[in-house]
Amino acid sequence: SDVANISTTAKKDGDEWVLNGVKRFITNGGIADIHVVFATLDKSRAHFGIRAFVVEHGTPGLKAGKVEDKMGVRASHTAEVILDDCRIPEGNLLGSDEGTAFYGAMKTLESSRPLVASGAVGIARAAYEYALDYSRKRKAFGTPIAKKQAIAFMLADMKTKIDAARLLTWRAAWMLDRGEPMNKEASIAKLFAADMAMDVTTDAVQILGGAGYMKDEPVEKWMRDAKIFQIWEGTSQIQRLVISREEIGEL
Repeated sequence: SDVANISTTAKKDGDEWVLNGVKRFITNGGIADIHVVFATLDKSRAHFGIRAFVVEHGTPGLKAGKVEDKMGVRASHTAEVILDDCRIPEGNLLGSDEGTAFYGAMKTLESSRPLVASGAVGIARAAYEYALDYSRKRKAFGTPIAKKQAIAFMLADMKTKIDAARLLTWRAAWMLDRGEPMNKEASIAKLFAADMAMDVTTDAVQILGGAGYMKDEPVEKWMRDAKIFQIWEGTSQIQRLVISREEIGEL
């Protein structure tokens, strides 16, 4: 989360930029047609020293590194990107003013958080609907387990959390569409939806019992997939930091 402390460097050499460094956990890393690479010209200047560059696939010095073996979202290719004296034209620099790259990255994160929240809502909804259907069909002591108060109350809580997360996500997306400031609202939506997805998918596994723990059923996959929503696009702890700072303000 310490974006301003990146270690990948960029140095000007004539009419080219030379990039060196290693990027980790990159979606479509090494296989994408275009990589947008953030690098520092001067680490002592923190975020003011950061610039963004366009690096096309096949550029000499751009290499694919280790492909990650992830717990969840395994259909998404995640890998290291290695930049070894990677030379790109001067014109591949994005923006020219100091700080534009860093603040551009921050605005991108802000606007992407409602999208991430919607993904968390989707996974939670899938897990809930599957568990609900299962609980209607699975019988214990002669009756569907959905009629047991312990299960019924779990389902009620799951549904309540999903609807609340969906409404928070819609609010943030609505504000984004209107061009309104929504940094806090985006973080609220992302935080609540991510934590909710982890809770709901875990409860779905619990409702299915032993069957839910087996790979024959999809709920264990959804639980593994849900965890990443508390990590990417800013961890749940970072979202709490954003929200608290906006609420408390400068003291």
